[in-house]
Amino acid sequence: MYYNLTICTEGVDIVKHFRVAADVEIIQELLGLSVAELAQQLGVTHQSIYNWKTNEEQVTARNLEKIYDFAYSKNIRLNKIKEQFSREECAAGHKVLFHGSKTYIDGALSVENAKDGNDFGRGFYCGESLEQSAMFVSNFPASSLYIVDFDPAGLKYVQLGVTRDWMLLIAYFRKKLDDYADHPIIQELLARLEGVDYIIAPIADNRMFEIIDSFIDGEITDVQCQHCLSATNLGNQYVFVTAKALKQVTLLHHCYLAQAEKKAYLSSKMDEHKISSDKVKLARKQYRGQGDYIEDILR
Repeated sequence: MYYNLTICTEGVDIVKHFRVAADVEIIQELLGLSVAELAQQLGVTHQSIYNWKTNEEQVTARNLEKIYDFAYSKNIRLNKIKEQFSREECAAGHKVLFHGSKTYIDGALSVENAKDGNDFGRGFYCGESLEQSAMFVSNFPASSLYIVDFDPAGLKYVQLGVTRDWMLLIAYFRKKLDDYADHPIIQELLARLEGVDYIIAPIADNRMFEIIDSFIDGEITDVQCQHCLSATNLGNQYVFVTAKALKQVTLLHHCYLAQAEKKAYLSSKMDEHKISSDKVKLARKQYRGQGDYIEDILR
C-alpha cells in the first residue's frame, strides 16, 4: 500500500499544495484558450483565473475540482505529463517513484510518524507505477498523488521477490505470526532487514492479504500461495525505513486526482482484480499438494 505515511495537520488548506498556476497555463497552452475562454469553460470570472496565476486568490476546493476535471475531460493527462517530464529530467542513478496519499503530506517525511502494522512496519511507502499508486487511494474522497525522486547512493537495501520469505515477512509485520515471533526462521528473516535503509519488495494489496491468510491458516501450501500471489502482478514497492533514506527522497510534484480520473483508475482496478482472481483459482488447483503447509515450516 502507498498511503502508509500520510502526514496531515488539521486546519492546513490542501489547495495550497498544488501548483495550480502552472497547471492552468498548461491547460491553456494545450487547448489554445485565452483566459476569457477558459474562464467561460470553467464558469468562473476572468479575474479569478488572473488571481490564481498571480497567487492573489486561493483556489477553492470546488474550483480546484473544476480545473482538473475539465482538463481530464479534454483528454489532458496532467499527471502523466508530469511523470514523463520527471523521468526525462531524472538524474543518473536516481529513481522516479510514486506515493498515493489518502489526503496530503504536510511537513517533513518522518518514519516516526508512520503507522505500524504495514507490510514492513513503519516506513514511507512508494511504488514504481503512477497508475498503481493512484489506484490504491482513488476510493478516498480527498486522496492525491506524489511524484518522488529517490537517490539511492550510499544506502543499504534488501530486495525480495514473490517467495516464501517475503510471504512470511508480510504475515509477521501484519501481526499474523505473533505466536511464531521467536521462531528461528522468523528471526533469521528479520535479521536480513537489520541495518538496511530501504526495502524493495512486491506490493501487497487486500487481495494478497487474503491469499497470505489462506497460507497462514493452513488452507494452502507455500507453493500454492506463491503462484497465487504471482498472478496478482502488482509490481514492486520501495519502503524507506530510516531517516537517512528519507533525506534522499524528494517530493517533486503533488498531483491532484479529479473524480473522473479516480473513476478510471477504480474501473481499471476492477478489471485487474477479475483477471487476477481467475488466475488465483487456477493456481490453487494446478499446484494443489505441492510445497509445505505453514505448520510444517514453523513446527
